Amino acid sequence: MKRASPDNGIIVYLIHNTTINYSPTKLFMRSLLLLLLPLSIFAQDKKIDKTATAKALAFVNALNAEQKAKAVFPFEEMNRFNWHFVPPPSAPRTGIAIKDMDSNQKKLFYIMLQSFLSPAGYQRTQNIMSFEYVLKEMEPNSTTRIPENYFVSLYGNAGKDSVWAFKFTGHHLALNFTVVDGELAFTPFFFGSNPGEIKEGAKKGMRIIIDEEDLAFKLVNSLNDAQKKTALFKSEAFADIVSSNAAHVSSMEPVGILLGDMNNDQKNLVNKIMVAYLSSMPQRLANMRMKLVATEDKNEIRFGWAGGLVKGEPHYYRIQGKTFLIEFDNTQNNANHIHLVWRDFNGDYGEDLLKEHYQHDHQH
Repeated sequence: MKRASPDNGIIVYLIHNTTINYSPTKLFMRSLLLLLLPLSIFAQDKKIDKTATAKALAFVNALNAEQKAKAVFPFEEMNRFNWHFVPPPSAPRTGIAIKDMDSNQKKLFYIMLQSFLSPAGYQRTQNIMSFEYVLKEMEPNSTTRIPENYFVSLYGNAGKDSVWAFKFTGHHLALNFTVVDGELAFTPFFFGSNPGEIKEGAKKGMRIIIDEEDLAFKLVNSLNDAQKKTALFKSEAFADIVSSNAAHVSSMEPVGILLGDMNNDQKNLVNKIMVAYLSSMPQRLANMRMKLVATEDKNEIRFGWAGGLVKGEPHYYRIQGKTFLIEFDNTQNNANHIHLVWRDFNGDYGEDLLKEHYQHDHQH
């Protein structure tokens, strides 16, 4: 069942177990409890998994001296803010590549990574990496399709410092995690898929990114003419996400239709889209982020669409609130090439947590 908050339109899900089969994202959505309770009740949900730091330390300790020199940086190192989603040969990455690790190091890294993602998020990450094999088959002469060309960089000393971070980046993948006094920030995060849907071969029909696109199409096509006049702010889709890989982003021009101008079913769809994005992150942390959306963003959330209204036509949308920005585009390769990103205006790279941490240190 579901319950709606009358003051902000954010839907609260209370889902019971059934025997119905769902996609990984939908399974996550069914278990996600978005309870509108005081923030203090959710304080513990900001904490990192207790074993995650130990797993990170085990991975670092498995690296040899040469690998550590490539992969481990001081927390203040500015390349912590550098990430991209194009193939690494086009935008070189810092850190150590998966392809340059031995089997034990790979195993320990993936064990660590699983602590920072939901099961669905970890599977999505693996699928995105595996699509490099698909692209290598499609483009055998390409020099940029290098499987396992994904890089990890660590900042600070996991297990020793109260503040540390790591990023994992490569083609169509950028994950940034920051740990501050045991609390975890997970933005910015970027996922992409080329092709968006495999059109031929043994994996024909496979899609990595589903709900974020299908739910948005359902939403935009549910709008009446008056609503569309506001929501559709550009006739042609942007060629890519507008925020690109900027180190920091601020609120964009307020375009699109306000959540308050939608009916309950449409508000429900906006909520489901946001949950679909957050479903790649640990459930407790996703709970907390949706709770903050419900309490901080309130009636400031807008949904804006650009481009075609049917699959196969280039399309773009953004959902923007007071504290966050979501962008999605599917424009390249005959609208079969997806990019999506979630940015927090004050919380990317744990900046809100770091501000609180340093203020507390100064007071003491």
